Amino acid sequence: MSSINAGKVITGGLVAGLVLNLLDYANNALLVGADFAANFTRLGLDPAAMESTSAIATWVVIDFLFGILLVWTYAAMRPRFGPGPRTAVLAALVPFLGISLILFGLTKGGLFPMALYTKEIVISFFIVIISSVAGAWAYKEA
Repeated sequence: MSSINAGKVITGGLVAGLVLNLLDYANNALLVGADFAANFTRLGLDPAAMESTSAIATWVVIDFLFGILLVWTYAAMRPRFGPGPRTAVLAALVPFLGISLILFGLTKGGLFPMALYTKEIVISFFIVIISSVAGAWAYKEA
């Protein structure tokens, strides 16, 4: 069994992170931004805070780190499931399901309305899969 190529995990992760950032920007600008602003208001928070430079910078970094996590998961699964998009999709499901479960718990605790949770999870499912496949494309074994 070969070892994980750390350099290619970073390279693929940055590719996946770039795709995540682009798709998340489009998602927030076109699909869920108003929903999140309404939720901020519902919670008594300032909706402008989510558009601050520090908030945006934080999410940009998170997307790149998440991209690295996606590609590392792909690299770890690749010897068992083989290279390619099928394994990239399976690898995307691992962190996606973990985050979805945590957000579901927060939704049940009142942090998000169920409609917002559902909308965001459905959209994020496709964003994470597309990003994982893009990052896996850039990954090669050592």
